[in-house]
Amino acid sequence: MNSLAKTATRVAVLAVVAAGIIVAGGIQVACDSSPGPSPESSGTRDAEDTAKPTTDGQAGPSGGVPRLVDLGAKMCIPCKMMAPMLEELKEEYAGRLQVDFIDVWLPENKQIARQYGIRLIPTQIFFGPDGKELWRHEGFLSKEDILAKWKELGVDLSGGGAAAPSFERLTPAKTDDRPKDTVCYMCDGDVNPKTCVVVQTDKGPVNLCSPHCYFIMYSCLTQDKAGFEKKVSVTDFSDGKMLPVTGAVYLYGPDEQTGRSTIKAFADRDAALKERQAFGGSVINWSVLQGKELATRCGFCDRAVYPEDAAVVRADGLYTWGCCSHCALGVAARTGKDIEVRQKDQLTGEMIVVKTVSGSIASLEPKTAVAWFGMRKKPDSTFGSAGCFHQGFFTSAENLKKWAEQNPTETGKQIPIAQALADKMKLSLQQIQKACKIGECVPK
Repeated sequence: MNSLAKTATRVAVLAVVAAGIIVAGGIQVACDSSPGPSPESSGTRDAEDTAKPTTDGQAGPSGGVPRLVDLGAKMCIPCKMMAPMLEELKEEYAGRLQVDFIDVWLPENKQIARQYGIRLIPTQIFFGPDGKELWRHEGFLSKEDILAKWKELGVDLSGGGAAAPSFERLTPAKTDDRPKDTVCYMCDGDVNPKTCVVVQTDKGPVNLCSPHCYFIMYSCLTQDKAGFEKKVSVTDFSDGKMLPVTGAVYLYGPDEQTGRSTIKAFADRDAALKERQAFGGSVINWSVLQGKELATRCGFCDRAVYPEDAAVVRADGLYTWGCCSHCALGVAARTGKDIEVRQKDQLTGEMIVVKTVSGSIASLEPKTAVAWFGMRKKPDSTFGSAGCFHQGFFTSAENLKKWAEQNPTETGKQIPIAQALADKMKLSLQQIQKACKIGECVPK
């Protein structure tokens, strides 16, 4: 094949992929470019193991229980992504729900596809206990959406069993009795007197534990930031005296244990150089420090982050960050893309991997992983988000409870990661643009 022909072939293939549709055997595929489970682990069933449909569009025998029929193909990416979820439904609702998969690309099943009127795969058809079709859906459908649809259709799959209660703590197990001026305005951590940053406002001083938390706050402000640095003072690391942030020199370098940047301010350059001899790092001015600190941002709320603290998010082959686990999921809402989130368990550091398709959870590893939604009581006695520093993922509810025991002042509740994603997907564009923003810098 000559180079011109090869180029034409590549263009044709790219056009098909860009369109997001593949046609095979007269049936279109709802295509997805993200990798799904391998065929070996897809858990699909051979068509001959499924009940056959009747010519009037009703389901065959289902033993008097509701039936879900997924019509797809073993080589279809969204179908492969659905396969493990269908297996979970089959196991978890055995005796209450019949779940069948039919590979419509097999020659012997083409007639079945025609009988069901399939135009696109995967297609899910919901049948009542009497065999009558209740609803159908084309394309990927998450486990949570499947269960929600059964509930909407008035089909009870609970079997009378009570669900295990989720962990919740809306009243602190221990009162935070630290003086307010020793608590960081942004992260609620202890303010180190040697790295403290103070922002002067019309309503009083705001204390921050470090220059990094200052830049987090700065990146969240909605007010005019011109000349904002004039309101800000930083502590001289050598003598504890306050000095203007723009007039200091900074020793900047990674922490040996965590990889996070450490920042020490000095009024005197020689003092910074002396500290560098003992601890390493680079001596830089305010302008360079600002550029470094604001370079890495959350892909959802645009807040300044350190990669060492953030969740890794892949969206359409590009990588970004989530300042917290919930904001990481919000990248799907902001970009409209399918994403993969990698976030460490807040207690153990074990990796949790979440993949989404069309705004729903496609896969979760480990499957026992849950989210913590940190909440605080507002002045009107309702509860709202406690902010990004108080959110997290855990590989299990048990790990979450252990973490809560170690952090007795935290308040909030355990929620499914699917709910955390759904909450973000419900946000309007205007709400997303305002996410994590601070309209006015005021003391607590």
